[in-house]
Amino acid sequence: MINTIKGTNFQLPGQTKFYKGKVRDVYTLNNETLVMVASDRISAFDHVLPEGIPYKGQVLSQIAAKFLTATADIVPNWMEATPDPSVTIGKMCDPFMVEMVIRGYLTGHAWREYKAGKRMLCGVEMPDGMVENQKFDNPLITPTTKADVGHDEDISRKEILEQGIVAEADYLQLEKYTRAIFQRGTEIAAEKGLILVDTKYEFGKDKNGVITLIDEIHTPDSSRYFYIKGYKENIAKGEQQKQLSKEFVRQWLIENDFQGKEGQSIPEMSEEYCISVSERYIELFEYITGDKFIKEDVSDVINRVEKNILNYLAK
Repeated sequence: MINTIKGTNFQLPGQTKFYKGKVRDVYTLNNETLVMVASDRISAFDHVLPEGIPYKGQVLSQIAAKFLTATADIVPNWMEATPDPSVTIGKMCDPFMVEMVIRGYLTGHAWREYKAGKRMLCGVEMPDGMVENQKFDNPLITPTTKADVGHDEDISRKEILEQGIVAEADYLQLEKYTRAIFQRGTEIAAEKGLILVDTKYEFGKDKNGVITLIDEIHTPDSSRYFYIKGYKENIAKGEQQKQLSKEFVRQWLIENDFQGKEGQSIPEMSEEYCISVSERYIELFEYITGDKFIKEDVSDVINRVEKNILNYLAK
């Protein structure tokens, strides 16, 4: 198996905090700078799967960096440097406790709710008579709560404001930013023969109180893409869309009787399977960025990452 970043345990200069997320290791320095390491861990159904996916962290980190740069004229973002292909360094922000999910198409969670007969999602109405993967007339914003542990829950704009989770003026600005970034992502995807189906954005405020885009954007972990080619034909025939996202991993787990429910076991992930997932991630990278993916040296990947971070911090 190719070496993967399954976890890090660095002691960085000025380190004040360490947080291990599902797929990221985040170091806080001097309570003002974040060092985010995109590991090769993969999660689904709120479980981190036992095997790492080769180059996954590099794929996520480099796609996110590209899109943060491509949307910096719309909204300020947290990124300041990328000293290693799997690392982003930037400013610490105080996060809003909601995730801004935006859906251009009726698929995934929205379709599962729709199929069950529901026509309201997060306080937003979905029209009758739609089919799976059909495009909405206008993208729907369907926010979720931001859970440190367990599953994020659907929530409506009304509930967010009533519960005082986000102030009204800030929330309306988050909606504007969400629509504008999604539009930009949609245009960039279309140039590459892809459809940006749905995605999520996270925002916070920097130390000056400026609303700032944080975390990753438009990666296969946070977004779903279809191919434009064949989309209409598949809709007409009622067939599944070929997609570039993490959904194929979820489908594989479902086929192997795992949805994160009690008593279920995560299926064995063979080396062959992990490499096939890696290839799908690399395929998305090349499609969405238009760049050739260059595999970094992973022979001593943890030391490489640490050395690159320390070299940057020493400057």
